[in-house]
Order: sequence, then C-alpha cells, then structure tokens
Amino acid sequence: MRCTHKGCGQEYDADNNNAESCSYHTGAPVFHEGLKSWSCCSDVNKPVLDFDDFMKIPGCTRGSHTDEAPKTETPTPATPTVNLKLASSQEGKETYSAVPSGLKPVGNTAPSPPPEPVPIVEEEDDLSVAVTVGTKCRRNGCQVTFQSDDVDRIGDGPGTVCRYHSMPPIFREGSKGYLCCKRRVLEFDEFLKIEGCKTGRHVFVPQNKSQAAEQFTECRIDHYQTPTEVHVSVFAKQADKERSTVKIESNGVHLDLYLPASKRFRKSLDLFGPIDPESSSYKYYGTKVELILKKQDTRSWTILERTTRDLGNISLTFGVGGRTGTIGAKELVLDDTNRVRV
Repeated sequence: MRCTHKGCGQEYDADNNNAESCSYHTGAPVFHEGLKSWSCCSDVNKPVLDFDDFMKIPGCTRGSHTDEAPKTETPTPATPTVNLKLASSQEGKETYSAVPSGLKPVGNTAPSPPPEPVPIVEEEDDLSVAVTVGTKCRRNGCQVTFQSDDVDRIGDGPGTVCRYHSMPPIFREGSKGYLCCKRRVLEFDEFLKIEGCKTGRHVFVPQNKSQAAEQFTECRIDHYQTPTEVHVSVFAKQADKERSTVKIESNGVHLDLYLPASKRFRKSLDLFGPIDPESSSYKYYGTKVELILKKQDTRSWTILERTTRDLGNISLTFGVGGRTGTIGAKELVLDDTNRVRV
C-alpha cells in the first residue's frame, strides 16, 4: 500500500506501521511569486524555488501511514464586480460593455509573436552505476522505486517502462499541471496523481554530460581586511561544490569553479602577504564563494595580489563592520621588517 499523507507517498507494510513510521505535512502547499513551501512549517523549512527541492522538504509531523483519501476543502470562487460602461457613436447608437472592477478595457493590439521554444535535453540513466534499492525515479510524474536491475533497468520488461512528464510543472492562478500536457487540477494531491504523458526508460542515476562545450568565464572578486584576516568574496553564482575545488596555500589561492550552463572559472591568486592555510577556510553560498584567509602577521595588505608595480602611497585600510558599511583605520599596521623600511 502507498501512504496518502502529504509529503510522504511511500510504500508501507500495514503489519509494520507504527506511530513513528510516517513523516508528513499537515498543512497545504503554498506557491507564491515562484517560492514553494508548506503552510504548516514555513517558519522552519524555508521556501524554495525549484519544484524538486520542494518535493524534498522533510515532513514536520510524525505519525502512522494511512491509505485514506486526504480531505480537501472546496474553494469558494470569488464573484467579480462588473461595471457597465455606455458608449455612444455619431449615428446615435448606444453600446453597453461589461468590464470587471479594477480592470481597464483592452484595445485591439497586434499579438506579439510567440517566443521560440527552448530545446529540452532529457536525462539518461547511467547503467554503469549501481543503484540503491528504494531509489525513486528522477523523472516528473513517475512514482516507481528501484527494486533490481533485472526488473527496472535491463531488458524490455514492463517494469522498465517509465511514464513521465518531459517538461516542468506550472502553477498559475490556483491551477496546477505540466507544460507538456493540457490537464490542469486545483488540488495539490490531484496534481501529484497526473499520469505521465510520455513513455521512456527510468532515470535513477543520470549520466554525466560531456563537457566539450565548456566555456571559461570571469567572476568578480572583492575583499576587505581586518588586522588578522582577509575576507575574499568570489561572485561565482551557483558553483557546483561537488566538482569545484579551492586550494589554499601559504602564498596563494587556486580557484577552479564549475558554474551552470557549462561555464567554468579558474584563477590563481598570488597573495600580497603570507597566510596560515590551516587556519584559513572557505564556504560555498548560492551567489558566491567566501574565503577567510588568516594572516601570518598583522601588517596591512596594500592590495590583494602581489604586484611588481610601484604603488606609491596607496594603502588598503582595515575595515570595521557597521550598520552603514565599513570605517577605514587611520594608520597602516606593519610587521617588524616593513617598519624598518618606512
């Protein structure tokens, strides 16, 4: 049997069903301005943009599995206020038109040409990679979980056939569906039951696409310093932290970041001063990669990267975080060697 609780949908055995078996949501899904969340735990689980991430939001309530149909509330349609507008022509004819309140009548304008469709690249299953039993098919609309290679992956048996949706879901004015087919429903539970409109093979582990079309790009790098640290921000949006590498050495930093759309950013920074690699760190964020470099001494770095040019009196002052930004220090902080040269 399959559990009908929202956010669960797992197969379960009635004999092994206890009060802690099911993790589900008691509220309803909320879709607003592209963000997706659950009304019962929006303050705990932050809203997400991608539908796949929404489906992975863990349940906020524990209980036993059930096969009872979920209760749904019938929405009450709002009745729009209609205003009658009177228009008179030169011949004395009177014309009445009905316009909903708050809307302006639209004149006869030439329709804009539809945009060219974007080609869809579908994932393919990598048969060389082993799959864990219970792994769910990645295709939209398919609820099959992996049992064995002979049943779900190899050959032409009935278990290898996948019924899925080739295009992403669409949520508009309360209706829910997929771009690849015409069916639309109001309830989220009914949306999850929309049968796939295309047949193919299951995808449990997607193949890695060839990087032949990979392009190198540039990313903006900002930084500021304190007496003990240099904070570096590399604005590489949505860097793949599984493939990307950041190598921190005593005199340099080596960046190799993989970005969406087959783009890649690679750069080595020859640092202005020495740092402690063991005490330095980095972290990936959605819009950037943040590095905290621990100085080996308390001197002020004139710039981030070492250079052979004469910088004159240019200096980078220390920053103090505040509500209105940063406040520069008044003096340079030098080590013993550089203090003798001044």
